[in-house]
Amino acid sequence: MFDPVQLRTFLAVAQTLSFTQAARRLGLRQSTVSQHVRKLEEAAGRQLFARDTHSVELTEDGEAMLGFARTILAASERAAGWFAGTRLRGKLRFGTSEDFVLTRLPEILEAFRREHPEVDLELTVELSATLHQRMAAGRLDLMLGKRGGEATHGQLVWRDKLVWIGSEGLRIDPERPVPLIVYPPPAITRARALEAMEREGRAWRVACTSGSLSGLIAAARAGLGVMAHAQGLIPPGLARVAAGRAGLPELGDVDFVLLHGRRRPAAQDAAQALAGAILTGGDRLHRPL
Repeated sequence: MFDPVQLRTFLAVAQTLSFTQAARRLGLRQSTVSQHVRKLEEAAGRQLFARDTHSVELTEDGEAMLGFARTILAASERAAGWFAGTRLRGKLRFGTSEDFVLTRLPEILEAFRREHPEVDLELTVELSATLHQRMAAGRLDLMLGKRGGEATHGQLVWRDKLVWIGSEGLRIDPERPVPLIVYPPPAITRARALEAMEREGRAWRVACTSGSLSGLIAAARAGLGVMAHAQGLIPPGLARVAAGRAGLPELGDVDFVLLHGRRRPAAQDAAQALAGAILTGGDRLHRPL
């Protein structure tokens, strides 16, 4: 009943909330993406997206379709792998940023291991900027993380808004320096936070520096200050801090992308398979446990 090609297009739009970005990810024309979504909506008999000239949002039926689309595509890929008679082997060096420690990424990796038991998966968890350095040095075959500034490299998984978060009830005095909770350099969110403060002429101080997400979360829960974080990945026990009332600058959007290494052809098939699993289940990555 549901065409896997149309479902794959639907997932790309759902994860990026942009027909243009989905078209770039899939290598299709935007008109083709619109056609796939329209045909899927006709097959379902329901509207899956609420869209106008400025925004794209999932409807309630669209949210329901996410789970069905993932299940159908996963089954289709398993069947294709079975009848192709090929088994992936070898070592795959995968790097991911700490942003995904508290999301459903472990479930995606577990499913990948079940499907491809002969792939030796080597996992590296680091700051996104550090992962980019490792990738450039040929030490990773695939990475999932943020891209900074005006960079356009990588395959977009989804786009999120960077916001200020802190403990419930935290109050920031707009007349005093902002206490910041940050990763050490060269963290992308640290750079973005400091750039925003300098751009707006807002006084700030570093209240806590930690190389681990758990350290930052502990400091934020203790009320030591605020941290820049993706809106869709806010950890339990923390909440968004209203920027206007606290005199905090806007931080803009952040892109989460997949990048493929080029120095180990033997790992390319495994990297493509894991990338496909991440893209299929990408909407689960920005939903905390």
